Amino acid sequence: MSIYVEIRMHGPMEELWRLTQTPEVHARWDLRFTEIEYLPHPDATLPQRFLYRTRIGFGLAIAGEGETVGSRNDAQGCRTSALKFWSDDYRSLIHEGSGYWQYVPTSDGIRFLTRYDYRTRFGLLGRWVDRLAFRPLMGWATAWSFDRLRLWLERGIDPTLSLVRTLLHTLSRLTLALLWLYQGLIPKLLFRDTGELAILQHSHLFPGLEGRVLTCVGIGEMLFGLALLLCWRSRRLLKLNNLLMIVLTLGALFSQPALFVAPFNPLTLNVAMIGLGLAGLIAGRDLPTARNCRRKPEERS
Repeated sequence: MSIYVEIRMHGPMEELWRLTQTPEVHARWDLRFTEIEYLPHPDATLPQRFLYRTRIGFGLAIAGEGETVGSRNDAQGCRTSALKFWSDDYRSLIHEGSGYWQYVPTSDGIRFLTRYDYRTRFGLLGRWVDRLAFRPLMGWATAWSFDRLRLWLERGIDPTLSLVRTLLHTLSRLTLALLWLYQGLIPKLLFRDTGELAILQHSHLFPGLEGRVLTCVGIGEMLFGLALLLCWRSRRLLKLNNLLMIVLTLGALFSQPALFVAPFNPLTLNVAMIGLGLAGLIAGRDLPTARNCRRKPEERS
């Protein structure tokens, strides 16, 4: 049940070491921590102690402590940094744990990997919450953060910019998906007397078949909304959204131009959806994703 995450990176080993071993820098790319602070370290023979805090919203934060218990270089240039961590905060599900980071030089870059595990609080309830929700979330957050680190090391994309792009892309795509689902279900399938059927009837394109066509259009719009959610990283769907909005706007303009002077008319809605599509396209470039990480150790002979 330990959490394992591995990613391949291209960049200088020393720079990767700095980005991961400098507390204030580490906190910038790692989604699991808000603040990391080294404590005074007068004796180099003793482990380096540190404090960490993670904001969980509503002005609350989980605090904990830890210590790095060793780091070394081997003959192949592989580096390892081990640590222990614990929390006396009664709100923290994690009671104590340990793990390591490893930096393995390869012919095409660096294998950066981690494995860690922990014990939970709250008895059986804590173990079930951890198994069903918290541990998968921690694994995803670790993998997503590793890819955000990779983009910083390889392409110079600041971690804050990666987070802002991710939030903007998520907001625009979710809003578009909900709009497509709503437009397909409510006015086309459940409440047809709100004007959608009249638009088709005025077009005279499908005489006598307007009801069936409207049903097919509603189902198609709902399927497109689901596709926006299921194919999360597809840029083609965002481009198709903008194309469909232009086609639907022109169709409504030629079939019933009087609609375009009413409040909240097709033009205002469709232009807004085009804007959301463009925002998603712009923000969706070079986004970190947990899928770029290996979640199980590679079997080696």
